[in-house]
Amino acid sequence: MTPRLPRPRSVLFAPGNRADLIAKLPRSAPDAVVLDLEDAIPATAQAKADARPVLRDAARELIASAPHLAVFVRVNAPHSPYFAGDLAVLTPELAGVVVPKLESAADAALVGAALAERGLNLPLMAGLETGAGVWNAREIMEAGNVGWAYFGAEDYTTDLGGARTPAGTEVLYARSHVALAARLAGVPALDIVVTRLNDEAAFREDAALGRALGYSGKLCIHPAQVALAHDHFGPTPAELGRARALLAAAHEAAQAGHGAFSFEGQMVDEPMLAKARALLATEESA
Repeated sequence: MTPRLPRPRSVLFAPGNRADLIAKLPRSAPDAVVLDLEDAIPATAQAKADARPVLRDAARELIASAPHLAVFVRVNAPHSPYFAGDLAVLTPELAGVVVPKLESAADAALVGAALAERGLNLPLMAGLETGAGVWNAREIMEAGNVGWAYFGAEDYTTDLGGARTPAGTEVLYARSHVALAARLAGVPALDIVVTRLNDEAAFREDAALGRALGYSGKLCIHPAQVALAHDHFGPTPAELGRARALLAAAHEAAQAGHGAFSFEGQMVDEPMLAKARALLATEESA
């Protein structure tokens, strides 16, 4: 049975050709894992071909040993020469397929048709990593069977001919646009990777911004990043407690016939109540 994954806080990647690392993925307790056939594998036909049977066997063992874990496979981009070969490792037991560099609704439809030809009805995690992909983000997320999306800052800046900087201002527009498009499409969006593996402060700062922009979780490329992602994207006990107290106060005010009331020195409006309800709903769906 494929695990439910409404709003993943952490999605941990591992190279598809490293069975040893794949077997260890559950140890850090991520919400989902991605076995990667794209960036983690050298871009040669032989390297891709060698990785596929390793990934196939490792995925089967991982799903059997950790049935609670949502397991995805990232294939190569649909217009790459490796895409068709990657489809052979996909099975119905997967939680979904991560498809990088989608640029249009037609791309998403192409992937859906390719899966259907193999008798698979797997949801897609759409990678928005190019100028065209970001520009068409909403139509991509509303196409076919897209269940999640992520923004890829590294490939995006490469596509535009730009450069990544510590401040990240070069991707702020695109990062915000993808989050907004995801909200309008009703699709959870995963935030960008942090490549500085030994810099906890950098990860926390970046995750805090991602959450503020509206992302539901974070792409992780090291097991140590998983717990940090959960700290920022999962509601804290204090946040949950405050949300419950706010809604209780709203109920009491309504019972007393008061349309407006204050809570902890702040005037309450409907958006505040909606946010509290959404926070508690996120906890219930986890």
